[in-house]
Amino acid sequence: METPDLFKTTNMKLLPENSYHIYNQGNNQECLFHDDSAYYSFLDLFKSYVVPHCHIICWCLMPNHFHFLIHTDERVNILKKQGSLLLDPITNGFRKLLSTYSHKFNLQNERSGALFRPKTKAKSLADEEALKEMVLSATEYFAKCFFYIHNNPVAAGLVSLPEDWKWSSYRFYTGKRESSFCNKELAYKLLGTDRISF
Repeated sequence: METPDLFKTTNMKLLPENSYHIYNQGNNQECLFHDDSAYYSFLDLFKSYVVPHCHIICWCLMPNHFHFLIHTDERVNILKKQGSLLLDPITNGFRKLLSTYSHKFNLQNERSGALFRPKTKAKSLADEEALKEMVLSATEYFAKCFFYIHNNPVAAGLVSLPEDWKWSSYRFYTGKRESSFCNKELAYKLLGTDRISF
């Protein structure tokens, strides 16, 4: 059985030892997080449903969308039956994350209907065609994505500096936040460095 098209990249199957940029936004660009408790709720669900199944490199939650950079390992090959489908744990984790958060959000905000766009996007950072088109090495593409995610709040005009945005892994990498579910050692390895200079 094939993985359902939760991830919008032509029936992409998540493969082990690959990095993926995963993102989605509110349906019709609707706000997803109205206050701090909403951000915390989403992150708590993410920790429960996705973190146990892959390495988290970095993340950023924006008012109407989210970004995660993950790295897979052999855990992605452990398929589980969900109804008539076989799902890898990451696809299933994001499915549960979005459906659970949407249900809670709709109850709290007295709304109904889809909260997120129908298809979460997952870009493989090992995509040879994309690397050729951008004339980048795999390490350069990874770095570009890593810094793009952290710079999102600045690019959107929400803050002047990335460290001013509370809802990303930036502060963890600069030492201003002690704990995180991000794998800093793996991030350094994939960035080809022993420390990150912002």
